[in-house]
Amino acid sequence: MRCIELLPYALMLAVGRGIGWLTGCVVGKFQRTARRNLELCLPGLTGAQREQVLREHFEGLGMALCESSMSWWSSDERIRSLSRIEGCEHLDAARSHGRGIILLTAHFTTLEISARILNTNRPICALYKPLRNPVLAAASNASRERRARAAIRNDDIRAMVRALRNNEIVWYAPDQCYRKKGAQMVPFFGVPAATNTFTSRLAQMTGATILYLSHERLPDSAGYRLVIHPPASGIPSRDAVADTVHFNSFIEAEVGRNPAQYWWIHRRFKGLDATYPDYYRRGAAAVTPAG
Repeated sequence: MRCIELLPYALMLAVGRGIGWLTGCVVGKFQRTARRNLELCLPGLTGAQREQVLREHFEGLGMALCESSMSWWSSDERIRSLSRIEGCEHLDAARSHGRGIILLTAHFTTLEISARILNTNRPICALYKPLRNPVLAAASNASRERRARAAIRNDDIRAMVRALRNNEIVWYAPDQCYRKKGAQMVPFFGVPAATNTFTSRLAQMTGATILYLSHERLPDSAGYRLVIHPPASGIPSRDAVADTVHFNSFIEAEVGRNPAQYWWIHRRFKGLDATYPDYYRRGAAAVTPAG
């Protein structure tokens, strides 16, 4: 990965696409999970269209691996030259309130590089889930320690609250399956799924502003675009589930714009008890989403 970072950008992406294509060919369980998620979330596409999204998705996963090397070792100058951020005025206006910002984003394949792009402009407190591989974890953690305001484990509630009360920007991606204390069944693309609804309570506890962040890889090796959206009216509210539905709707709209860039290899659709269907079992029937 350190050697990959030294490559010219367009060549690095080409290598990534090759890695992703090969991974899709040999790791069947990822193919099955992604294909099932596409069936559940994008039933309006034809089978051929979903297969095209699937191929592009695995290419994107390979590029994401290469982009991690950029995130960890590239200079700020290189990162800035490949990226643009829109909506920083919303971030600065919210920061002026003095109560912190929860910057909500989602697991698209540009997640890692988007955090690095933000850190070159407005340093953030990044929430993270520890990597299992100790070598990759060491490289990732070293990068966060050098560049982020702070790196906070995704289960360290006290550190999140402390950062927000210190008027920091907390970067948070709570869109994956969550079945621990406080989980709720919330529709995602019309399919109920175990979901973390803690964001609203965290904002109410601290008075923080919630802003949505979108990020994407641009075509033709043109780099990256991040958009910080204005605060959504009425968010947070007293209804954490309704707030989470609103955020899920935002993700669904972003997926509609860039379907291949969402993180389809994650088993998103799980329930909170044994009555929930096993959508990832071989031969499991597809569903028609309620939405």
